[in-house]
Amino acid sequence: MKNRLMILTALGLGLALTSVQAQTVYDAAQIVDSDLNGTARFVAMGGAMGALGGDISTMGTNPAGIGIYRSHDFTTSFGFSSYGTESNYMGNVMNVDKIHGSFDNLGFVFSSKIGNLTALRYVNFGLNYHKSKSFFGNMEMGGALGNLSQTYQMADQAFGIDNWGSDPYMDPGIGWLSVLGYDGWLITDVTSQVTGTPLLDEDGNQVSDVNGNLLYRTPGSYVGLYDNGNATFHSEQRGGIDQYDFNVAFNIKDRVYLGMTLGVYSVDYNKYTVYSEDYGGGEYYSLTSNNQIVGSGFDIKLGAIIRPFEYSPLRVGLAVHTPTFYSLDYRTRAYVESSVYDPVTGRNEPASVATEEIVNGDMVQEFRLHTPWTYNVSLGYTVGNSLAIGAEYEYQNYSSMEFRNSQGYSKPYEYVNSTTEMMKGVSTFRVGLEYKVIPQFAFRVGYNYRSAIFNDDAYKDLPIESIQTDTDYANVDALNNYTLGIGYRGKFFYADLAYKYTTRKSEFYPFVNYFYTDNVLTEVASPEATQVTDTRSQVLFTIGMRF
Repeated sequence: MKNRLMILTALGLGLALTSVQAQTVYDAAQIVDSDLNGTARFVAMGGAMGALGGDISTMGTNPAGIGIYRSHDFTTSFGFSSYGTESNYMGNVMNVDKIHGSFDNLGFVFSSKIGNLTALRYVNFGLNYHKSKSFFGNMEMGGALGNLSQTYQMADQAFGIDNWGSDPYMDPGIGWLSVLGYDGWLITDVTSQVTGTPLLDEDGNQVSDVNGNLLYRTPGSYVGLYDNGNATFHSEQRGGIDQYDFNVAFNIKDRVYLGMTLGVYSVDYNKYTVYSEDYGGGEYYSLTSNNQIVGSGFDIKLGAIIRPFEYSPLRVGLAVHTPTFYSLDYRTRAYVESSVYDPVTGRNEPASVATEEIVNGDMVQEFRLHTPWTYNVSLGYTVGNSLAIGAEYEYQNYSSMEFRNSQGYSKPYEYVNSTTEMMKGVSTFRVGLEYKVIPQFAFRVGYNYRSAIFNDDAYKDLPIESIQTDTDYANVDALNNYTLGIGYRGKFFYADLAYKYTTRKSEFYPFVNYFYTDNVLTEVASPEATQVTDTRSQVLFTIGMRF
């Protein structure tokens, strides 16, 4: 560190801050997003069962689907997935493949018959657990950066800081990216502009940087020391979102089905990244970030299924989901290691800074996240007992998401909430078909599509006071799920097998640089996009009993 020792008196494994910000819309998108998952039958039909009902997974899409049941049901599912990620940065291709097992679903439906002579025929109750989201995945990229550098983003975040003080990691007005860059000798508080006070060496001569530019000291202005580096990036994501649904549904005259589901969510998201720049000659730096988001949330789902024509098998489904109200903790720690030569001071010894040693563990920030409303409409049609067809459309306006502090106020997050304009409305389409060759055996096929979440020009805009140090982000294109499966139905026992192939493309960027003219932001630039293709092959197996 630069001739100072930062000592904090805070004790314990972590410190809670409510006045600083860490989250971005890219973190929120990870939490809001969900996978196509549930029973093997539900997955094999692309999730298009909102109007057909009769499957325990429908309580998470259209709660009225549980009203179709006329018997009790107990079911469980587990799966095996193969993940693949290919990244292409300016012709430098890297591949990462992983395999992962999962427990995906466990649920029970209790069906209570009221009678045939009353309008209310059945009252059903359901309880279901399923893995709503898996964060499992690794990614790597590398290559030359040209005249851009993550250190320039560090310098931009440091703009306006005249005095770092004795406790900058606890100062709510100082971002961790900037102070780590300063303590790691990656940025310096001089510029090559002809402003400020000339920087002189001990002989009274004006100092120049490695490019021969005369340096001037300008209070509150910082620059990165190098460009033209070679970058390497590695990330690992783990954890998931567990969803617990509590449902009640009603059958009215076998024509109208109504349902309500209380959803409870448990979040455990872990992200580990290592980013480095190498300038040759033994000069390099690396920045390691460990981030975790943990917490819980809840929402309410309301749904209806209607058979509009008495003698027609056509069903129309409607559902609405309230925002999910999350209470979350953001936990972070970071480590920087540097051997960059400082042309200002002549310093060339290695430097290393670990935030966990400075703040005695993880920095912890409590916050709340309100996700978008969800609107769902679906159609279902059956032909005798042999063919079932489902179609579904769902909409969420991601730009309506909102961050709040732990007390429930949105004002401290005004800046972050303004960046949700970089997100857009997301449409999801689901179609599925089931055909019974004989009453006991069925074949299924489905397709599931979700449109892109971010605008093409979106970028990760870290607040100047953010404690977040992972600057990478990816603008994900549309997601496609292709599914198929088979199923067996006995008198009491049933078993289903499904295969799901998921693919999506994205453009990855390790950081952004800001360029100003007369203190006005004129350009936001990143290195050339890394073209990333993610794939997932999942085999899902469900067994159950109806009685």
